[in-house]
Amino acid sequence: MLLGKSIKTTIFFTVCATIIFTGCSTKSTSGSYIPYYGGSEKKNKTFKPLGDQEIKNSKAMHRATMRPYKVHGKWYYPTLAKVGDVQTGIASWYGPNFHAKLTSNGEMYDMYAMTAAHKTLPMNSMVKVDNLENGKSVVVRINDRGPFITGRIIDLSNKAAHAINMVGKGTANVRVTVLGFNAKIAQTEEEKQETATVGRYYVQVGAFSRLEGAKITKRKFELILEDGYNVIIKSTDLHRVWISGFRSEQEAQDFKEANGLKGALIIAK
Repeated sequence: MLLGKSIKTTIFFTVCATIIFTGCSTKSTSGSYIPYYGGSEKKNKTFKPLGDQEIKNSKAMHRATMRPYKVHGKWYYPTLAKVGDVQTGIASWYGPNFHAKLTSNGEMYDMYAMTAAHKTLPMNSMVKVDNLENGKSVVVRINDRGPFITGRIIDLSNKAAHAINMVGKGTANVRVTVLGFNAKIAQTEEEKQETATVGRYYVQVGAFSRLEGAKITKRKFELILEDGYNVIIKSTDLHRVWISGFRSEQEAQDFKEANGLKGALIIAK
């Protein structure tokens, strides 16, 4: 079994809490097959398919599971993803030892379902996994976080690993391609252009009681910003100057450091 998988339930409770238990009515299905448990699994125990489960796809769940999180002292930053994005690396799999336990998005892990764990992709992303060692491929839905071992990019369910003939070896060199979001494979041109992200990040570079002060700061940053970033003023009790256009918390943090903005705040919306 894979190092680091035991923290999945911890991630769920510390990051997702209880707000994610509301989702849409879409259901997952699983067929029957003879699972390969691997040498370390409990072969004498019976593991039954969980059957149809409601896919957790609420806005609250996405906000919770797309926040930065820390595992084994390392921070991970779920971030922007687009249909067609490709990653290459090592796939691994997890099975009976985690069957019927909570995944990071609040579902129950079913080793008979076509699902997988990924460190940063949005939950319910649909991805195609090509085994580069034998040419086999499988489509899975992301509903968990992991694997937390250097070089490994995706952790497949037992059934998905079985489909690309990698369970015996335990790992395989793969290509992962994003096919769609919200448990759907993109079909229309509009869906194929879709981008999924945690939301929006801003860097607050000033807060003023007088609007004129905010406007001066806004003009100052407009002169030095690269394409892709904008400066806006959010007026409530104060006139706050925010820089927008960041695709992840890490990008906002890098911007702060590159521009010597130690006191600036990162705002997530």
